Amino acid sequence: MFNNNVVLARDEIGREAILTGKGLAFGRKAGQRVDTTLIDRRYVPAHNAESVAEVIAGIPLERIALIERVFRSAARELGTGVPSSTVVAVVDHVNQAMERVSAGITMDYPLRAEVAHLHPDELRLAERMVAELNAAQEVQLPAGEAIALALHLFTAAVGAPSTQEASAQSRLIGQVMGLLKAALGEGFDEHSINAARFAVHLRYFLVRARTGVQIQDGTASIVAESLRQTQPRAHRLALRIAELLEMRLGMRVLADETAYLTMHVARLLNANESGSDAQHN
Repeated sequence: MFNNNVVLARDEIGREAILTGKGLAFGRKAGQRVDTTLIDRRYVPAHNAESVAEVIAGIPLERIALIERVFRSAARELGTGVPSSTVVAVVDHVNQAMERVSAGITMDYPLRAEVAHLHPDELRLAERMVAELNAAQEVQLPAGEAIALALHLFTAAVGAPSTQEASAQSRLIGQVMGLLKAALGEGFDEHSINAARFAVHLRYFLVRARTGVQIQDGTASIVAESLRQTQPRAHRLALRIAELLEMRLGMRVLADETAYLTMHVARLLNANESGSDAQHN
């Protein structure tokens, strides 16, 4: 146990779990059972449970509850689940941000333009998180904290183990979009619905890549040859994108995944060409 409100225990199936609740450990000794009616929150970290428990023990329970509630609400709206590791990371991050504000220390987040472009939904929800957190407490977080919180939301969305990996995946998506812009020219609308759909497809490809499971549904054998004949430019661009992904991720992009990339690129190409035609008419 770390204080009266936080204990490190083993759950019903033997996993190390961090339990929080007011007075949960009061009068208890190591090895004794806790009163389950007093448990407010349960975290099951993948690694370093004792270190995580030390972090949690240093944060007021009311603050933990506030941060977790606001973050889970944003994640639900995003349509993603939230593992314990992400919740703890967010609680720790926001608590440290509050302590920095109290100490008069400000942090600069230079990724705003990148996050706003690649993750507009996460940024919108993160900005709402900052507003809700500020409305509930005296310590007022600066607007820039929304950038870090948006990356935490993206971390949850793509299942990355850390915001560092999520940021790397974000940069990779940006590189793919940059490749498309260079190939399609100024007529390429990065904010179009087709571009947004492609970005979402890339996100979930990265989820599949991280877990080692790629799409293998026969799409390549059904449509790949047709796409090669009817959309040769889209097919060539998709191959370039697949090569970039392979180089950055150190893995092979399977044929069905490449076929889906080709379909998305074909939509972008067709929209781009239609836009160019409209400008000339």
